[in-house]
Amino acid sequence: MKYRRNFLIIPLAIAFLAVAWIPGAQGIVIPQCPGDTNGDAIPDGPVPANQKCLHLGAGDGFVTMADGRPIYIFSFSNLTGVPPVMAMMEGELAANFPAPTIVLKEGDELYLSLTNVGMMIRPDLFDPHTVHYHGFPQASAAFDGVPDASISINMGSTLTYYYKNMEPGTYMFHCHVEATEHMQMGMLGNLYVKPAQDENPAMLALGSSRPAPVNKPFLGFAYNDEDGTTGFDREYPIQIGSFDPNFHDASWNVQPLPFANMRDLYPMLNGRGYPDTVVPGDLPAPAENGGKVSQKVSSLITAGAGERILLRISNLNVTNFYTLTALGLPMQVVGHGARQMRGPAQGANENIYHNTTTVTLGGGESVDVLVDTTGVPAGTYFLYATNLNFLSNDAEDFGGMMTEIVIN
Repeated sequence: MKYRRNFLIIPLAIAFLAVAWIPGAQGIVIPQCPGDTNGDAIPDGPVPANQKCLHLGAGDGFVTMADGRPIYIFSFSNLTGVPPVMAMMEGELAANFPAPTIVLKEGDELYLSLTNVGMMIRPDLFDPHTVHYHGFPQASAAFDGVPDASISINMGSTLTYYYKNMEPGTYMFHCHVEATEHMQMGMLGNLYVKPAQDENPAMLALGSSRPAPVNKPFLGFAYNDEDGTTGFDREYPIQIGSFDPNFHDASWNVQPLPFANMRDLYPMLNGRGYPDTVVPGDLPAPAENGGKVSQKVSSLITAGAGERILLRISNLNVTNFYTLTALGLPMQVVGHGARQMRGPAQGANENIYHNTTTVTLGGGESVDVLVDTTGVPAGTYFLYATNLNFLSNDAEDFGGMMTEIVIN
């Protein structure tokens, strides 16, 4: 069990943050991005098309559950475009849940800078943070985010990670320092890599051979399938997660953290419980955040009749396995763990996709699911957890891990 009740260090923490915000004392906040001359992580001139830069802040904040309860969190915020002199201030109480979504293309070189902006609600905490790109196959030890073998980022400091993305698929990212605590507190985010096949007009045109009303090119593909079988018209990342409010309250109120008694009572999709899952766009900013929006990823799924929907489903939960179903809609799993489901055959590749009514994921797993609405009547369908106890917002029933799939 972890105890952190030494209030003698609070004045030191406040003093440290005050110094970090003084103009001219920002040398420690230095995002690195080739072509960027003013430190805002945005290149100021021509750069290669496959270069991507992102600046994240790691700190604390609040989100609001679907029953109206405020929950204290740790997570990441997007500081891209923020001058270094303002990074600490802009990152204050700006944590998002889930963390800002990262979308990349195969071949992209990602320069991801992470600044630890500190904990404003708990200034006695000096927790370092990292980014762990979960499932990334070529991470160097220094950039893997696991503190045993790589670099952790102390408060007021910045580290730039480098990744060359050569494997398309659905990944995820999280902080790996004190992983059980920091992931339970909300340091989780969607991350996926689009395949190079998306840039091939001839492959996209395969979608035009479908019957009306969807005789149009595909929007993209889940993988480099070479046969168009992973083509889709709509794409949605869906991250499974859940919170134990007692654990979060203990952190908020400077109490011992109840690891052994962890029991999640708020099951969510993309950081929201139903009916908030179907609210398009941002949820209102919690009053505790000083007006900063913290829940920006909607889980509402919409498509036209006959279209194919790609659901990029990931689970970074630390307590449960979860099973999702889409009642009345066909589901085909085409990828698992950022790998296309394809096996060797004589002289050629063989698709080993499978049709199902449910998908079950443990912590750290991801699946790519195609939902084909061909022949499906227009209307509202539901993507939801099959365990009834996960369809609630704490004591409030008819909520939790559920969202709507609207076929127009």
